[in-house]
Amino acid sequence: MRITARSLGRAAAITFIAGTVGGAALLAGEAIAARARRYARPDLGLALRSSVGAASAPPLRLVLLGDSSALGVGVDRVQDTVGGQLAALLNRDAGGDRRVELSSVAVSGSRSADLATQVARALLGNRPDVAVILVGANDATGLRRPRDAAAHLAAAVRRLADAHVAVVVGTCPDLGAVRAVAPPLRQIVGWLGRRVARAQARSATQAGALVVDLGAETGAVFRADRGTLCHDGYHPSADGYQVWAHALYPAVVVAASATSGRNA
Repeated sequence: MRITARSLGRAAAITFIAGTVGGAALLAGEAIAARARRYARPDLGLALRSSVGAASAPPLRLVLLGDSSALGVGVDRVQDTVGGQLAALLNRDAGGDRRVELSSVAVSGSRSADLATQVARALLGNRPDVAVILVGANDATGLRRPRDAAAHLAAAVRRLADAHVAVVVGTCPDLGAVRAVAPPLRQIVGWLGRRVARAQARSATQAGALVVDLGAETGAVFRADRGTLCHDGYHPSADGYQVWAHALYPAVVVAASATSGRNA
């Protein structure tokens, strides 16, 4: 049988179309399966205020803003959340001579556009000394433009800074490490997360925040250790939040030192 350039081109086109359709169907199936999974639910008790350290010690007010990761979805004890673990580290390294008043105004499912409301809530009453913002995953999975998400984040940082609150931003984590999403969709989600994280880092730094690239700092650990994720394969476990807390801690210490002597 004679094979012509025309027949080769037609075969290549058919193969490309079949591959494209098949790939799209695979990705659509994986997206449906990911959405149908049973994910960890927010525990409203984790939003309550708590305190670490002696009541007589000078207070440091630490507030968490952002999405489910800032709220602590995936664990059921405040001390296992990233905020709880940061509070414990701050108290420990101060030799118990510091009281950390911890609160969270984070809302599960939040995107960067939702930070404006959270900032308003954080500034009610006693002003926080340090704010830690963890957001970006829902911007990435919701296909929000990284530039727009970063602009909302920068606006939140500026409002907090104008209120004399030191800000630490943990950028979008490594979404390529989650087990709730199967390859190749996992790789695509990971790429989307990295785009958001890069935009966040630029905008948040320019707005005056201390920025921690959670994907770069902790992604390899999450990829290697399943135990860093809770039962749903998406949200961090207590071990995962501990990994994040240790990555964020140096920046939080710098932020806290900038507020020393300013406590009410």
